[in-house]
Amino acid sequence: MSEGPSKLLKKAASMLVAEVEEREREKQRVVSESFPSIQPNLTVQELQELCKELHRKIGVVDEARYDMEVKVARNQMEIQSLSQKVTELKGVKRPDLKRVKKTTDDMLGSYTESSKLMKADFKANLKTVKKDDEKREEVTDWRKNVEAMSGMEGRKKLFDAGQ
Repeated sequence: MSEGPSKLLKKAASMLVAEVEEREREKQRVVSESFPSIQPNLTVQELQELCKELHRKIGVVDEARYDMEVKVARNQMEIQSLSQKVTELKGVKRPDLKRVKKTTDDMLGSYTESSKLMKADFKANLKTVKKDDEKREEVTDWRKNVEAMSGMEGRKKLFDAGQ
């Protein structure tokens, strides 16, 4: 039994290596088709022609890439708007209400009896609080007090009163 999984692992590893090699060969084939090989003994004129051809191919590829990006962006916006429309059409799902089985007598009886008991219990459990008479300052006519508080003497009285 232990030999079975090891055979599978060996087979998977060999398949993985073959797949990687196949990808590398495909990559080399595409590169050789897309870009001509550079020969070492080219004249300046031939090099310029080669550069112009490569520049033209780059322009074609950039145009195709831009077109694809625009199509992808347009499709993404369309997908977003359609998904928004779907959510709007579905609406907000309301939860199902559960049916409560109570007779009218049960409802009225429980309401009247329990509410009276609850009110009585509530009032019985309240603590009595004595209200302390708050010390209120006498409101006097401010005009009489202005003369007494004017000057340095008045400020000294306020300072002494604050301590």
